[in-house]
Amino acid sequence: MPAPRKRQPKKRSTAAKAWGGRFREPTDPVVEQFSNSLAIDLRMAAHDVRGSIAHVRALERARLLSARETGTIERGLRRVLREIDGGTFRPRPSDEDVHMAVERRLTEIVGAVGGKLHTGRSRNDQVATDLRLWLRDQIDATIAGVERLVTALVGRAQCDLDIVMPGYTHLQRAQPVLLSHHWLAYVEMLLRDRDRLRDCRARTNILPLGSGALAGAGFNLDRRRVARDLDFAAVSENSLDAVSDRDFVVEFLGAGAILAMHLSRLGEEIVLWSSSEFAFIELPDAFATGSSMMPQKKNPDVAELVRGKTGRVYGALVAVLTLLKGLPLSYNRDLQEDKPPLFDAVDTLLASLTVFERMLPRLGIATATMRAAAGGLALATELADHLVERGLPFRQAHEVVGNVVRWCVDEKRELETLTARELATFSPLLGARACRSLTLESALARRRLVGGTARSNVERRLGELAADGLAPPEARRRATGRTAPAAHRGPRR
Repeated sequence: MPAPRKRQPKKRSTAAKAWGGRFREPTDPVVEQFSNSLAIDLRMAAHDVRGSIAHVRALERARLLSARETGTIERGLRRVLREIDGGTFRPRPSDEDVHMAVERRLTEIVGAVGGKLHTGRSRNDQVATDLRLWLRDQIDATIAGVERLVTALVGRAQCDLDIVMPGYTHLQRAQPVLLSHHWLAYVEMLLRDRDRLRDCRARTNILPLGSGALAGAGFNLDRRRVARDLDFAAVSENSLDAVSDRDFVVEFLGAGAILAMHLSRLGEEIVLWSSSEFAFIELPDAFATGSSMMPQKKNPDVAELVRGKTGRVYGALVAVLTLLKGLPLSYNRDLQEDKPPLFDAVDTLLASLTVFERMLPRLGIATATMRAAAGGLALATELADHLVERGLPFRQAHEVVGNVVRWCVDEKRELETLTARELATFSPLLGARACRSLTLESALARRRLVGGTARSNVERRLGELAADGLAPPEARRRATGRTAPAAHRGPRR
């Protein structure tokens, strides 16, 4: 009986995987398509090359590569980078992800020595490094976008110092404020957003490269030198944590969700103010749309879209939190799914910041309409404060003025039209001095405590922002005492 023939290993196809030596059959095409992330993570290609250049230098320092090999690989990587920057880099369908696409192209350029690049690293610490490099740049871009919008708001506030509007609580007219004070409320929100992003950047700026697949690289790689080469502030202290940590993504998305919420609130007010019911502002034609059916319509689509896109940023945060909540240490393929929501959130935030920055300076302000809405019963608190200054306890003053308001409503009168004799019928403490308090100018001037709407406070805050470089050039020149042309006030109605 002849001896059984020895089973021969199958030949690997030309599209064999870098990890395929352990497998007897190729990946099912359905799995190939299902697991391929190249279309998503290709936007990190330049960052992958940057990390690889730093890594190849570390391999040379560890004497794992000769100087000649290092030079060859680095020149090849720089050629790949030029192709990426020039738009000529062409990944193949067989490339699983951006890392394999870069390595495959490198090997085409430099030959077999390109296969030495992956020494001492895993795609686990590689993707963690790429993602931190990429997000670090996007945080910087988002901070710059926030600061540009702050500058637009400061410029708007500088233009609108003379405009009075009603402040609201419960969406009911409450007390008069300067429109500039209202714009600066959003400046304070955005400055907090900037601080959160800066804080997030510090925790993003930690190098995971050198952690290997999970246990750390087995070669003497100088991680701190690599960190300096890539402008990281520190290296990760635990390899298991380093390859599986996505806290920095969650933190960015959390800060981004708050930023998106602030933009949505601004968008909501623009929608309200541009309605016929408010008629406080006129939208520039370039930032509005019409109706395909109703010729008279001018729709605030830009503000509505910013408001609507907030849900995408919220969704990204929830998606990544859900992705992470049940993962055991260390790396799991689930983490491939962190990038689609993150990338979309970044794109959404940057687009929303840009469109508001460009639109705000061009808003038309209905000055007279705002001023008319700011007076009337909104001055009731001034009357109560007058009584308190005359010695009446505030609770009693509140009731007295409530009676005045009820009478005005019944008689269809405005507070500022009441005579001293009419006011005195409600309290002997009301008279000519009380009448003088019932003006918008008096109401604004009284709010001079730090943070109040008095013009002196608003001007002081504008000066501080200009000194910090957060104002249009003409406002910064005014803050430093240099003359400048009058600020563009935008169209008025």
